[in-house]
Formats: sequence, structure tokens, C-alpha cells
Amino acid sequence: MPNQSSLLLPPGFRPGRRAALGLLAAGTAGLAMPAIGRAQIPDRRVKIGVLSDMSGPFADQAGPGSVVAAQMAAEDFRAENNELTVEIIGGDHQNKPDIGASLARRWVDQEGVAAVVDLPNSGVGLAVSEVMREKHRTTLASATATSDLTGRACAPTTVQWVNDTWAQTHGIVNGLLPRGGDSWFFITVDYALGQTLERDATEAVKAGGGRVAGGVRHPLNTADMSSFLLQAQSSGAKVIALANTGADVINAIKQAAEFGVTRRGRQLAALLILLSDIHALGLPTAQGITLCEAFYWDLDDKTRAWSRRFGARMNGRMPTTNHAGVYSSTMAYLRAVAGVRTVEGERVVDKMREQPIDDPLFGEITIRKDGRAVHSMHIFQVKTPEESKGAYDYYKRLDTIPADKAFRPMAEGGCPLVANG
Repeated sequence: MPNQSSLLLPPGFRPGRRAALGLLAAGTAGLAMPAIGRAQIPDRRVKIGVLSDMSGPFADQAGPGSVVAAQMAAEDFRAENNELTVEIIGGDHQNKPDIGASLARRWVDQEGVAAVVDLPNSGVGLAVSEVMREKHRTTLASATATSDLTGRACAPTTVQWVNDTWAQTHGIVNGLLPRGGDSWFFITVDYALGQTLERDATEAVKAGGGRVAGGVRHPLNTADMSSFLLQAQSSGAKVIALANTGADVINAIKQAAEFGVTRRGRQLAALLILLSDIHALGLPTAQGITLCEAFYWDLDDKTRAWSRRFGARMNGRMPTTNHAGVYSSTMAYLRAVAGVRTVEGERVVDKMREQPIDDPLFGEITIRKDGRAVHSMHIFQVKTPEESKGAYDYYKRLDTIPADKAFRPMAEGGCPLVANG
């Protein structure tokens, strides 16, 4: 008898009739699976929890769209392997590490969740990674940006899939230093993400011969950025670096435009900004911003084809890097589970590392011993309104950073797994 997948979404979210039918179809298993031991994968069912910010400052970057991306992976996996039933559930961590960790623990202990994916908010990502390490289950940190996740806090059960603060900041800093951006002031969100963005960017600025003129920190989800922007203006720095993301970076850029912050030769550097943020800002305000991302929906034929499928379920919205990361990491995880016939996190991650992954959204991916998924990164510039041909036609590619240059060298991260051989 067919099994039906379940999906938990925040109140009011409606993916649409076509998407709903696809979600139900994703969990249907057609054949028995005698080759996989039931003790290893009970009832031939793999349950994945999408732990995200469903209604807060990162809801557009990840949130309900991440659940849809995971369901798309479940559907596509079923098309190539119908021996396993894949069940996707969603949860809201509310940007609180204790809530995220508690929910992950309950999912594993009481609901049989084998992997947690997404995890925007670095504090939450770090906390959940530790829980999953203790439980010997897998963390697919596709939206967690802190580079500490593959450094001091690395775990044998964690893979960091899309970007990180080292890759983001070094890409942008090395792009701006030659263009006269030799003095920097940081406006930093005061939690793990902002702190590591500022730290990694400072390292890159100093290594490139620049200097840091100062900085200020603000709470998460701050509506009024005026006092911070005024401090940045008075510092005399040529580059005002926004070490924040989501609603915070949107508010900062809007208010910077109102105050004329970028006049007199100043540059505004958004160290972690995604497509959804550009959409919220609009091209008249966002035009000219230089950014670093691993994925763009309009990059090539493969990214366009997948993104249009996603958009059909999301009322025309194109996916962010985070949504693409959920899909890709979930697909790679499911293939590894099928290969090792267990959901034990250490063994699954080892399987994922065995050989390069030919990924349609990120290109070739290799997973290092520190848990870093390595792939190319791209430097983009936001188009002017005149250059754009329509909704979500926002980026033009300036450069591609090859995989071997895009991320921090493994030996420099301080990951105990590397130090211990």
C-alpha cells in the first residue's frame, strides 16, 4: 500500500494546487526494498526536517521556500530510486538557538528525523549541529553562513553546503580593494553571523593592505539603522560594510540611500545579500551593489529549468541560493543514504565525500574532511533598471572564483577533524 509523505508548514502558507499534488506524490514508495536492512532504515522511511525561519527576517531567503525545495528533492529522488519513502517536515526555530536545538532533539528522539537541513541563523546552525553530532544524525547546513561550522565547531556529521562568511567576505573584499576601497567601517548584526562576517572580512582587508576605521554592532531585526549609518559616515571610511543580512541589510541599504551615504566616493558593501533582498529593495535602490553568491537562477540552462519549477510552486518567486542549497544537499544526502543503507550520520557523510558530486545547480562539488562542500563562487553586480528585462532579472556576472580558491584552505580553519588526521 502506498505511503504518503507529510509536510508541516507555517499557518497561512499555500504552495498552490500543483505543488500540493507534488508534495503528496513525493513520499509514495512503489516497491519493496529487501536489500536495505529495516533495522538501519526503519520502515524504509527517511525523515528530513527543514528547520528554518518561517516568519522572521530570513523567511524570504529561506523559510517556506526551503520546505518546497526539499519536497522537490524528495520527488526527484523518488524518480531515480523508489525503494525509500522520503518524508519532509518543517519547523520554525524563531532565530533562537535554544528553540532550534530543542526542536532538533525532539525530532530525532521522538519523530525519527534522520537529517536536518536549511538552518538560516548561524547561532541556530551551530547549536543544531552539536545536537545532531550527539545523536549521530546528519546536519545539512545549507543556509548557515558562519565559517566556524567548518572550523572550530566542525563535526563528522555536518556538511556546510552553500556559502560561508570566509568565502563571502574574501570574494567581496578582494573585489573592492583594487577599486580604491582601502578603508572599511563595519555595521554588524550582533550574533554569530555578523561577528564572523566582520572577523573574516577584517582578515581579508588587512591581508590586502587595507585598514579598518571602526565599527558598530546592532541587534538582530533592527528597523532604524540611522545612528549606525551616521557613525559610519563620520568615520571617513571609503567602504561601509554591512555585516548583516535579511531584513537588516534591506533596512540598512534603504536608509543609506535616503541619507546619501554613498556620495563623496563611499562604497556600500553588502557582505551577505541574497536575491530575495534585492527583490525587496528594488533595482532603483539596489543597482550597482557588488555581491558574492554560489547560485543564481539565471546562470545557465540547468539553473533556469530548476528555478522555473520552483517558481511554479511559489507564485512566480525565483529561488535564492539558500533554496537551491536545500534541494542540492537533500538530493546528495538521500543518494548517500541509499548507498550505505543507514541513516547513521558519520557513515552518510563519509559516503557523500567519496567522490565529486555532479550537481545541476552548483556544478561540481567535493566535500572536504572539515565538512565544507567546495564549489565555484560568483561575483555579481546588480543591474540597473534599464539593464533588467523583467522580474528577477537582477544580476550580471562579473567573475567566477574557482572552487580551489573560493573557500578557506582546510588547514587554516582549526577543525579538530583535520588536526587529528
